[in-house]
Amino acid sequence: MRTLFAFFRKYYFFFLFLILEGICIILINNHNPYQRTHIINSSNSITGSINSIYAFIDEYFDLKKTNNILYQENANLRNILDNFKNIPDTLLNEYFSEDSSFIYIPAKVINNSVNKRSNYIMLNKGRKQGVDVDMGVISPRGIVGVVIEVSNNYSTVLSLLHKDSRISAKIKKNNHLANLVWPGNNYIEATLQDVPTHLQLFKGDTIITSGYSFLFPEGIILGYVKEYKRGNENNFNEAVIELTEDFNGLRFVYVIKNTHKEELQEMIINTDNER
Repeated sequence: MRTLFAFFRKYYFFFLFLILEGICIILINNHNPYQRTHIINSSNSITGSINSIYAFIDEYFDLKKTNNILYQENANLRNILDNFKNIPDTLLNEYFSEDSSFIYIPAKVINNSVNKRSNYIMLNKGRKQGVDVDMGVISPRGIVGVVIEVSNNYSTVLSLLHKDSRISAKIKKNNHLANLVWPGNNYIEATLQDVPTHLQLFKGDTIITSGYSFLFPEGIILGYVKEYKRGNENNFNEAVIELTEDFNGLRFVYVIKNTHKEELQEMIINTDNER
């Protein structure tokens, strides 16, 4: 113990310098938005680099599971192509003549959490790769979340497993709208809210994205009804949804860029101003 005290006494000015330096950084970060942005971006870059190393090691030991997911996705794509072969050329040309407003940017998960009330995901793609805030993120098996922060080469995603997450959904069999939220107690289940009382849901009914959001295309699967129950309000019921995405094994995702997003937002603003 005496040796430890002697060490601190000898390097007293050095430790005092570190403490004062830390206080200065905190003050700059709290009172200067420009510097705070640069600090956050630098922090994201450092954290992203460290997480990339851990993700690479983890990915190596999980190659078998990852390959199985890719095999399944390839099988689904082959089934879609086989269906197109049965469509007449005139209809096929008409189908592909429509411009798609969505671009998909592949990314890899380098950090993820599922056991908190507010979970986040970090990806190895950022501003240089075309990723920006308010972009949706999906996987081959369903919805993942929304990008909320971006640096040059990394991005942070607000996971579907977050207390503030709210996905515009609909019931596939009748196109009725509802909202998907995460109650916070199980990473494989979510809650479908605002289901009209006159509708009857059954176990196994499919829930998909509504397409009413600028973030996600219509028809992306969210999960299947596990349990249907009456909600707290008189006019709406709710259901427990078994998610198709296994967030605990999340590896590869796609960031969705809506090329018509700004135009759509401008239309909404103009419409609201006219009212």
